[in-house]
Amino acid sequence: MVLEMKVPSPGESITEVEIATWLVSDGDYVEKDQIIAELDSDKATLELPAEEGGVITLKAQEGDAVDVGQVVCLIDTSKEGEARKSSKTESKDEIVLSKIEEPTSTTKSEILSPAAKKIVAENNFNISDIIGTGKDGRITKQDILIAKPSMGSLSNEKRDVKRTKLSLLRRKVAERLVSVKNETAMLTTFNEVDMSAIFALRKKYKEKFKTKHDVNLGFMSFFTLASVRALKEFPAVNSMIDGNEMITYDYCDISIAVSGPKGLMVPVIRHAEKLSFREIEIQVKTLAERARDSKITVDEMTGGTFTISNGGVFGSMLSTPIINPPQSAILGMHNIIERPIAVNGKVEIRPVMYLALSYDHRIIDGRESVGFLVAIKEALENPSEILMGNNILKSLEL
Repeated sequence: MVLEMKVPSPGESITEVEIATWLVSDGDYVEKDQIIAELDSDKATLELPAEEGGVITLKAQEGDAVDVGQVVCLIDTSKEGEARKSSKTESKDEIVLSKIEEPTSTTKSEILSPAAKKIVAENNFNISDIIGTGKDGRITKQDILIAKPSMGSLSNEKRDVKRTKLSLLRRKVAERLVSVKNETAMLTTFNEVDMSAIFALRKKYKEKFKTKHDVNLGFMSFFTLASVRALKEFPAVNSMIDGNEMITYDYCDISIAVSGPKGLMVPVIRHAEKLSFREIEIQVKTLAERARDSKITVDEMTGGTFTISNGGVFGSMLSTPIINPPQSAILGMHNIIERPIAVNGKVEIRPVMYLALSYDHRIIDGRESVGFLVAIKEALENPSEILMGNNILKSLEL
């Protein structure tokens, strides 16, 4: 019996995926439930398990865009046998073996490619220390160029370039970001925050917090709870446009921007307004790890009423983050630098972070955007009173 393996539906509104990686080769024997491929949607990476055991025949190539429901491989369940290693897992061993078994009588000049020979002849230099990366150890033109990068006579040589097809996830992200720039009246407002109070709290309680809850007391819980407070005060920021209507949410599903191996992902912390510092930190850690391991699901990425993006982890001092559609605002965090600021008429050195709020001016006025960012600043500069109700131990569950 020949079984047709079709692309399953990853989630609502997704009609197309891309074959990111085949984990088996054509003709391999696969076991039932063995993961045979990774599929990229515009939201997440999905695994494709074999529905039955048998010999597989691939009907699509890596990089192909395929529709949901399309047949991507066949499994002949009538054929049984031992699972064979795919060519991908064997290739490295074969390369190493081929180099070990090279005839010792081969001279360096005999394994030069024609292009490499031309460069060597024109420049008259020793190739004895160059290791070839071509087939059977052949020294290629690129090997010569890498070995002698400073040679002026090579400046007119043609240089290699690499052309790589964008993944479906990257293409969809690009489309959405361009549409945001074209279809919204996006503006950005800025402010700065003295992080001294949060630094003091973390220094005093982070070890107790880590010991009791097995998670770090980071900055995201403070920023998430500060955002929840500001969203309640300025509900237009927690809204989005739907045609001629504005939808305002009475809950706060906070998207957090995470850099994954295949691009930016934005998993969602549901009902952040109901969560404690501990619960938020646990969710941030879990979602970030799943995104980085490409295990995040479509459901975990769907929705969100407001986004927080922390470019500071990459060293960004200031930026204008792009709104995550169909949301209407995004808060950008940045790196924390010791700066001289005026405190009670005196200059002091304090840890300062610049904040940026990008927003859709169609439904959020300047007064609301500035007020929202000021509310964030107030909460972060006085967290023990505003975010913890002057009960730090209870808030941190210590």
